[in-house]
Amino acid sequence: MATNWPKPAEGSWTEHYPHLGTGPISFHDSVSPEFYALECEAIFRRAWLNLARVEELSAPGDFMTREIPSAESSLLLVRGEDGRIRAFHNVCPHGTKLVWKDHFDAETTGNVGHFRCRCHRWRYRLDGTVDQDGGPERAELRAVHCDIWNGFVFVNVDHEPRQSLRDFLGPMVTALDGYPFEKLTERYDFVADNNSNWKIFADAFQEYYHVPSLHAQQVPSAVRVPNAEFTCAHFQIDGPHRVVSTAGARRWTLPAEYMYPIERATRSGLVGPWETPDIGPLPAGLNPGNIDPWGISNFQIFPNLEILIYGGWYLLYRYWPTSHNTHRFEAYTAFTPARTVRERVEHEVASVVLKEFALQDAGMLGGTQAALETGIVREFPLNDQEILVRHLHKEVGDWVRAYQDQPQRVVV
Repeated sequence: MATNWPKPAEGSWTEHYPHLGTGPISFHDSVSPEFYALECEAIFRRAWLNLARVEELSAPGDFMTREIPSAESSLLLVRGEDGRIRAFHNVCPHGTKLVWKDHFDAETTGNVGHFRCRCHRWRYRLDGTVDQDGGPERAELRAVHCDIWNGFVFVNVDHEPRQSLRDFLGPMVTALDGYPFEKLTERYDFVADNNSNWKIFADAFQEYYHVPSLHAQQVPSAVRVPNAEFTCAHFQIDGPHRVVSTAGARRWTLPAEYMYPIERATRSGLVGPWETPDIGPLPAGLNPGNIDPWGISNFQIFPNLEILIYGGWYLLYRYWPTSHNTHRFEAYTAFTPARTVRERVEHEVASVVLKEFALQDAGMLGGTQAALETGIVREFPLNDQEILVRHLHKEVGDWVRAYQDQPQRVVV
């Protein structure tokens, strides 16, 4: 079904989303331990969260554990003998952590025929039921709601999720149906622990007008001069989710001085390999603003997932809060499997250059968090190119207020 999204004139994005307001906003939600506690309950224990791709659990018995402090959960994902991926709380019903290796708080992966608790050796099948000879008949693992969209494995630790996964994602995100994520299985992962609130890092990827100053080496001359404009071509909001798209010339059309020598030598870099294999037709929802020439679309799936699609490959970010002023940042680049040594080098170069780009953003985080925590400035003006920053913080506040206003359920 076609949807008539707002298509405002340049410089008028905010006025087309009047519910977001236009005044200064507070970043109290990023410095308050009390707000962080509410945020964990209102959002991370109630929203759908992406933990993995199906390729990471490709065979029966493949499993992984995920530690989610903001949801107060240790989770176990496993592919069963029937091929279905299930999620459980990583807790033996007899009262101890079920799956771990050298350190009980470290994530782990593997392949097993069953799970056995190392404390009393209770044994569980891959579907979570207890083995008849391995424990009390009525014991079984506590299931967690689990669903899959386009190969992305999501969980919801709420007892009764308010929406199905597909309804939660909504039409803007599900317009990506048909993008061949399953073909892009060569991955380069990196993880970083950062000294900032998770939303502060997410904000860096919701507006790009900081690029000329913070990433001065990696942008064309038109945006390197003082006060030059650098505007994104399309912003869009759908429920709690957002997308920002940019136009852009490919890197190889720029003068050599705007590239690292390794980029020109390998024909790969900031926007990925200069040539990528044909992955088939792309869904119209990938470029919702019909930008020509189109460069990147960054789909920001509430609360903490971003999928940045460059056409023939994609980049994924997750922001996992660990306290009110720290978070763990997960990222990976995904390409079609390299067919030659040259393609492998192109993928590795692109991943390294993109990692540096992200580290330039991350380098600002400590200073930003420290400045906010002084409380010297309490309200901050946002310009038209920061509409998605405004939206994220409003959405987080709305979820917290809705949680505070509802009668608290008693779970027995």
